[in-house]
Amino acid sequence: MAKLSIEEIRRRFESAKEFNEIFDAFEQAIEQRLDNIELYRQLFWNNTLKAEELCLFGEKLAKEFSHLNYDVYMWLASVFEVTHSVYDNYELAFRYYRKAADAKPTELSPYLNAANCYEPDLKIPPLNLLIDFLKQGVTNIPQPTPLQQKLAALYELAGNDEMSKFYRRKADEGTSPPPALPPEA
Repeated sequence: MAKLSIEEIRRRFESAKEFNEIFDAFEQAIEQRLDNIELYRQLFWNNTLKAEELCLFGEKLAKEFSHLNYDVYMWLASVFEVTHSVYDNYELAFRYYRKAADAKPTELSPYLNAANCYEPDLKIPPLNLLIDFLKQGVTNIPQPTPLQQKLAALYELAGNDEMSKFYRRKADEGTSPPPALPPEA
């Protein structure tokens, strides 16, 4: 097969309808060591790809270019949250938010985005898993107040008023200004 130009790879990622055509372009992009996340975002938004195909591409990309892990996982999560939510793929969104948090544990976005994709009518992703994930984030994030606020709301949804109040208090403590230092003598 002739070497594809970056423009041709981009075109195939954007508009190709056949999996094999997209796969060939992906393989060429990997072989050419093209590590520009913007190029692969076109691939992730190709609406002809099934969820498992997106996972295949994303996992391979993250393996080949480990410095892109966080961006790859965040994009996959957002794609699953938006385009595949009609298929109740919030679990896939949650899986990739978890992977993004593993790649950059001190980043706030994966935790908040995961909390925002909770679907209370369908109870997906499972509330207990989401709460555990956010509690993990509280220990990793330098300023956990937004996560504590989300935890308070999630515990309220779960009917656990005691834990809801606990995290509301923690969030309020984190937003208050630090105490004034005594004047030096």
